[in-house]
Amino acid sequence: MNVIVVKNYEEVCQKGVELFIEQIQEKNNINLGLATGSTPLGLYDKLIAWAQEQNADLSHVTTFNLDEYIGLPKEDPNSYYYYMKEKLFDPLKLSPEQTFLPDGRATDIEKECETYDQIIKDKGGIDLQLLGVGVNGHIAFNEPGTSFSSRTHEVRLAESTREANSRFFSSMDDVPTHAITMGIGSILEAKEIVLIANGTNKSEAIQQLVEGKQSEDWPITALQSHDHVTVIVDEEAASLLKK
Repeated sequence: MNVIVVKNYEEVCQKGVELFIEQIQEKNNINLGLATGSTPLGLYDKLIAWAQEQNADLSHVTTFNLDEYIGLPKEDPNSYYYYMKEKLFDPLKLSPEQTFLPDGRATDIEKECETYDQIIKDKGGIDLQLLGVGVNGHIAFNEPGTSFSSRTHEVRLAESTREANSRFFSSMDDVPTHAITMGIGSILEAKEIVLIANGTNKSEAIQQLVEGKQSEDWPITALQSHDHVTVIVDEEAASLLKK
């Protein structure tokens, strides 16, 4: 595990985007695993700026998102499909054929989960996976107690996660209770993983990842068993680390 501590969020995003740009430039075909929430936005903005400045050809890029709420239509501004389309896909001019998310409106959610894992496998697996982390250590929507061998599955969201995400909704009542998420086992199959975090509210999760023991109580600690993980955090998120 390579842990990089930088001064602030701006530098977290800069270090992170450099890794993505490097791989986009080096690989003929690349599958990127993407995350939502507020943390990746700065990285996405920098990726868009680079692509537009360089007039980059991204026809060789395919993306897979970690998760999607169950029950929200794609056109709902709070769906992750809408988020990705607005924040990244449209600015990068990625075609619908290049972008994949779980379908939270599927009539058979279990089948949708199996299909999503199969698509990733058929496309050759994820080359570089971007992760954020929740205050309780969740990665994607894998809440504490999730098996480290789990595949893409339906999950009931923890109340703490719903509360954290409620800032994006009109009220707490509008926040979905369930989601489809890549499982921890699915995430660990990525060839490389980059986790970014900032702020003191993420410091305990980062401490558990870097210095704690593997435990399903802290899903983030599953990353300890992966051979190629880069953790990029600001000074606040690293504030509990002893080293």
